Amino acid sequence: MTEFDVIQKTNVFQSKDTLKVQLQELGINIGDSIIVHSSLSKMGWIAGAEQAVIEALLETVTITGTIVMPAQSAANSEPSYWALPPAPEPWHQAIRDSLPAYDPHLSPLRGMGKIAECFLRHPATIRSAHPAHSFMAWGLNAEEWMREHPIESSFGLASPLGKMMQHDMKILFIGVDYDSCTALHLSEYLADVQNKSPQGAAMMVDGRRQWVTFNMLDVDSDRFPEIGNAFEKDHSEHLYYGKLGQASARVITMKPLIEFGTAWLNANPATPEK
Repeated sequence: MTEFDVIQKTNVFQSKDTLKVQLQELGINIGDSIIVHSSLSKMGWIAGAEQAVIEALLETVTITGTIVMPAQSAANSEPSYWALPPAPEPWHQAIRDSLPAYDPHLSPLRGMGKIAECFLRHPATIRSAHPAHSFMAWGLNAEEWMREHPIESSFGLASPLGKMMQHDMKILFIGVDYDSCTALHLSEYLADVQNKSPQGAAMMVDGRRQWVTFNMLDVDSDRFPEIGNAFEKDHSEHLYYGKLGQASARVITMKPLIEFGTAWLNANPATPEK
């Protein structure tokens, strides 16, 4: 879709200031801690595009709060698992030998969207050290939450998600659904049934680029919409609905969602593949 088409489909003028009003209507306030999942294309035409969205978030929450976004660089991973697109098997070892080491400033995001890419460029944004499943944060708790991110705890209690679980955290969806809800991976780490698979990534170790292998919990975001829909049915008191730009938006309290998701996964274990 061209910018002309986007303008034609946008009903009213939108700017940083109109977004700030909508954020307040969604219950996002000064000092809040939020994790953001977003689709800029669903928001319609905005003066300033993704920069306006980022500035609206920063000015609404202010430095007394904290903004977090997933910063996954999933291309830095074991190539034998790649599917979209798959890598030819004869290339696998060459990929392991050649992928650049994870760098919090240079490693590109994959599938996170333009708003997240803009957020990464902010000079005060801090990105965690996980080579494939990093997070990035700005604000009061950014340094503390991003300081440590163990390689075998992508989304566990020792990860940034685990640290956020100890705070009054809100999840903001902008034009996306629960299949984008990275926080629900923490429910998978807390659930009773856990299966792990060998994984790998290029990292700097003692000043040298190395291919590092580790075990990672098998995760499945395809089940998240079912969890989210069940949560909304039973716990509407933890949700705000509204708009951000022209996108449907919702704000969810993180801790009750994770606790519900953990109980739901325990009650509905995944069926083993035949």
